[in-house]
Amino acid sequence: MAIEVKLEDRIAWVNLISQKDNILEVEVDGVVYKVDLMHTADGTFSIIENGHSYNIELVPHKQPKKYTAHTLYKSLEVEIIDAEARYLKNRGSNGFSSNENTISSPMPGKVVKILVNEGDKVKEGEILIIISAMKMESEYSAPKDGIVNKINVKNGDTIEGNQILIELE
Repeated sequence: MAIEVKLEDRIAWVNLISQKDNILEVEVDGVVYKVDLMHTADGTFSIIENGHSYNIELVPHKQPKKYTAHTLYKSLEVEIIDAEARYLKNRGSNGFSSNENTISSPMPGKVVKILVNEGDKVKEGEILIIISAMKMESEYSAPKDGIVNKINVKNGDTIEGNQILIELE
């Protein structure tokens, strides 16, 4: 399964193709690499790829899946953006799009219960919909006072990640 790896301002898609002991075949943005990867006792990773040797120390941040990677000459901020990280990040911000007029779930799942109807007046923080994703139920609340303009799903519907579920005025 491919994951996103954010290195400073660049995002790379990384996919582990195969692994035998410490020899890995990985695909990065469509290019396949064969690397010899060893994790040393002091937390440093030794990587040999195409005859070149690299040592990288990963220092974890307080936030999950965020690190500072130190190499011989520079340091980079690294974030692993897999399905779980994307879900937790969006859940922390209530899963709202940036304009706060739509509600969507960052993960595919199933509509458990819709608690409002079109035309209802809602208050900020009021729970509007409950979604089941990754074996967890999540409640999505109104990001602001408003009126439910449109409900795009029904109870029991299977939803896609980032599908707009409810639109507010």
